[in-house]
Amino acid sequence: MMSRMADDSEFITRLISFGLSEKEAQLYLHLLKYGPKPPSLLAKSLKTYREDIYRTLTGLMDKGMVNSSLETPTVYAAVELDIALETALKKRENELREMERRKQELQEMSKQQWFRPSDAFSTFKILKSVKELVAATISAITSLEGELLWVVPEGGITIASLFGVNDAAKKLIDRGGKIRGIIDIQYSGIEAVQELLDMGEDVRHFDHYRGIIFGVFDRKICASAIREAAGLSPNSPVSMLWTDDSTFAKYLVSTFELFWEKSIPAAQRIEALLQQGSSHV
Repeated sequence: MMSRMADDSEFITRLISFGLSEKEAQLYLHLLKYGPKPPSLLAKSLKTYREDIYRTLTGLMDKGMVNSSLETPTVYAAVELDIALETALKKRENELREMERRKQELQEMSKQQWFRPSDAFSTFKILKSVKELVAATISAITSLEGELLWVVPEGGITIASLFGVNDAAKKLIDRGGKIRGIIDIQYSGIEAVQELLDMGEDVRHFDHYRGIIFGVFDRKICASAIREAAGLSPNSPVSMLWTDDSTFAKYLVSTFELFWEKSIPAAQRIEALLQQGSSHV
């Protein structure tokens, strides 16, 4: 084991760059330093809700970085750092292989001329901060004529609420536009999702969604996450591919519709979460 972790914030930053969210990095470091604990003690130590702890633990277990005991109450322990990092590397390798597969599919579609050639050139750019992403999103929504489709994590709708994206979306709906979205709704995100429903957005829940994060504007312009935002401030780093490539947009629309058919209405999910919450009171 390391003789001493020089600085917790630096260690957390390294974990985030390795693919963990900020909450996952903090929780994993806490378990490494203080040993196995049940969710109730973790919530108390980290000064948060148990629902938030459960959600973060689920993410860490999916990444192979935390194990749970069979005893009651359940105790969670950090997987040894070397083993956890090796597991994370293998997961990234699998993701890269999946991207290569998708690349080959797109190339094959191009060869078969599944889309009409155009004299116009597609543009691509990388958005590197939450501020850039918000500015581009608001601009795109403002010029929308038809529909916005989105699939984002909980942090995405929090950013939309904090930095004016929801205001632009409400104006789109008021002028006759439509917005459909998919999210893995957890107890901690009920209020933010309800705000979208109250605005008139059509939102659905997809349980344990782990697919690509993206948005499509009028089925022409699209953004997809290479790396999700590591925080909620305007300067928080993010890596998003932003393009007006129609072929990629059509691919994302098809992907969205597949997940849409397998998802359930947000109101139904919220009602179930509230009933679960009341049963624990």
